[in-house]
Amino acid sequence: MLLFRSLAFNLSFYVATALIAILGLPAFVTRKGVIRVAQFWGRTVLFLLRVVGGTRVEFRGLENIPKGPLLVAAKHQSALETLALTIPFDDFGYVLKRELMWVPVVGWYFARGGMVPIDRSKGTRAMAAMNKAAAQAISDGRQLIIFPEGTRRPAGAPPAYKQGASHLYTALNVPCLPVALNTGLYWRRRGFRRMPGTTVIEFLPVIPPGLTRAAFLKELQNRIETASDALLAEGRADLARHGYPVAVAMGGSVPATDTPGTP
Repeated sequence: MLLFRSLAFNLSFYVATALIAILGLPAFVTRKGVIRVAQFWGRTVLFLLRVVGGTRVEFRGLENIPKGPLLVAAKHQSALETLALTIPFDDFGYVLKRELMWVPVVGWYFARGGMVPIDRSKGTRAMAAMNKAAAQAISDGRQLIIFPEGTRRPAGAPPAYKQGASHLYTALNVPCLPVALNTGLYWRRRGFRRMPGTTVIEFLPVIPPGLTRAAFLKELQNRIETASDALLAEGRADLARHGYPVAVAMGGSVPATDTPGTP
């Protein structure tokens, strides 16, 4: 059952993505149009994940999202949060590696949607270019999303926070919204299976501007990791209720008696 539902979801995901990418091309007239296409894509994928894959996404702490320009720093365990975080923010922009801008069609959307690319090969010069693009996004009143660890990390992996988030925090002088999650238990990076249950993305209280870079990074990591650890424990219990050991979510074999209840 798990493998069948995962296959059905993955097929529907790629078909829906292709259709939305093609039919959404007229939205290139405006940046806001591209943002709306991305939000429609995110909602569509979450709908398919719930109906076909049996996985619900719960947003918590929505009341912690302030109005106006904002730096959003999120834990990164899977592709799921990249899609889901398009939904709660009116005018979001992602900080992403420059190479993604070269992907056919998808890269066009990134460029037209005003994403902030960073060329990791340029070291400190990359930071200056990122600052300039990020400052423009913030001056436009946007919500800028960054993954402080730079790339997806397996659920439960030791934290590996980089300096990009603290660099932007001090340069932009806006509040930072930390985001904790347990998505890696349900949508494993480079994994095929989509585990049934309820995954959680939690928006934590904002960190106001004004801290030093070191103090900010320490506070950010402590808040995100503490909350994410609690969500991982909750997610493991959720998987157990559905009859799946955590090892299955992390890529292990499916038990021969694969007959758990599904939502």
